[in-house]
Amino acid sequence: MLNISSNPVSKNIDLTKFKSGEDIFTKEYHKRFRKFLLVFSAIIFVILFLPWTQNITGKGNVTTLKPNQRPQTLQSQIPGRIEEWFVQEGDFVKKGDTILRISEVKSDYFDNRLAERTQDQLDVKTLSVGAYDNKVKALKSQISALQRERILKLEQAKNKLMQSKLKVKSDSIDLEAIKIKSDIAKIQFDRAVSLQKEGLKAVKDVEEKRAKYQEATAKLISQQNKYLTSQNNIINADLNISTLKATYDDKLSKTRSNLFTAESASLDTRAQVSKLETNVANYTKRSSLLYITAPLDGYINKAIKSGIGETFKGGEQLVGIMPADYQLAVEMFVRPIDLPLIHIGEDVRVQFDGWPAIVFSGWPNVSYGTYGAKVVAIENFISDNGKYRVLLAPNAAQVDWPEAIRVGSGTKAIALLDNVPIWFELWRQINSFPPNFYQPENKKDASSSKKKK
Repeated sequence: MLNISSNPVSKNIDLTKFKSGEDIFTKEYHKRFRKFLLVFSAIIFVILFLPWTQNITGKGNVTTLKPNQRPQTLQSQIPGRIEEWFVQEGDFVKKGDTILRISEVKSDYFDNRLAERTQDQLDVKTLSVGAYDNKVKALKSQISALQRERILKLEQAKNKLMQSKLKVKSDSIDLEAIKIKSDIAKIQFDRAVSLQKEGLKAVKDVEEKRAKYQEATAKLISQQNKYLTSQNNIINADLNISTLKATYDDKLSKTRSNLFTAESASLDTRAQVSKLETNVANYTKRSSLLYITAPLDGYINKAIKSGIGETFKGGEQLVGIMPADYQLAVEMFVRPIDLPLIHIGEDVRVQFDGWPAIVFSGWPNVSYGTYGAKVVAIENFISDNGKYRVLLAPNAAQVDWPEAIRVGSGTKAIALLDNVPIWFELWRQINSFPPNFYQPENKKDASSSKKKK
């Protein structure tokens, strides 16, 4: 019953008698709403205990698994000038195909026959080395001959010295014998003179004794001269030996000096030959660098230096190429605080830009449009964007990645961590706690086995 006073005349009106009032005031809507709240609360309570997979999300882009499969640029090792292009952007080239031809810009290499002329110089220098080698051999033979001749000459001089010494001994013995004979002749002469004075010897006998004595004295003087001559021969023989040694030492020194000069010239010529060989190899290699070829099978992306006649420096980028054979991968960037939670071999779900997907980050099994991957590498140094780079490879045990994906497209990756109830995850999110620090099962087993040992 509702009392309504709409004007100074108050009247009691029963609204339930009206059709609209009956529809409004006789039905109990709160009973249905209470049932709805009870059912909804029960559902929410059940949901709170459902499992939830903690995860780390990070953006990145598609790349290749191996460094040599990524887009690269071709450079010229030498400075040059673009003369002719043999490809255009988008063309497929095989390994070894010529991409462009360049020409030299340095005046030192303008001669088209530079390698040939340097080879001629090399041939001449090589012959010069042979000539010096022959000269060295001749000088060594000359030294050997001089050494043998010196030995023979010295032996001859030593033999002569020995003969002179023996001659001195012989003359010495003869001198002593003649001295004795001279003394005997003198004694006989003196005796004859004494006997002649006493009248016992004739004057003729005295004269004979005098003649013998004088003859003996003459022989003594002659023998003394011979003895002195023999001694002088010894001195001369010694002097001859010294002279021979000095003469042959001088000859050997001069020949050795010529030998060293020839060896030095030979070594210098060999150094020039080696330098010319290097120059020939460099000029030959440089001539082959005038053609820029494809290092692998791939597609021409972009001509960085495009104009005919355009010059460039050595090592400057000329053209970009994308390898035709590559294995896709994803580079994911995570915050430093999340890096300890990432381990090699962990499962990751990847969503590609432009590819339709319905993602439930905590329920990867019910997500649509995401693809499986595994962590294969974790960078140990922070990137320029302030995050750490994690490399992901396709999970071979799951669905293959789409073939339409190209290197460089954007991605969003979800690294799957520990399984927890939803209420725990809500509590963690409300308190801004990090995900659980845990290790994969294989790492746990490895660490436990180490502890047992």
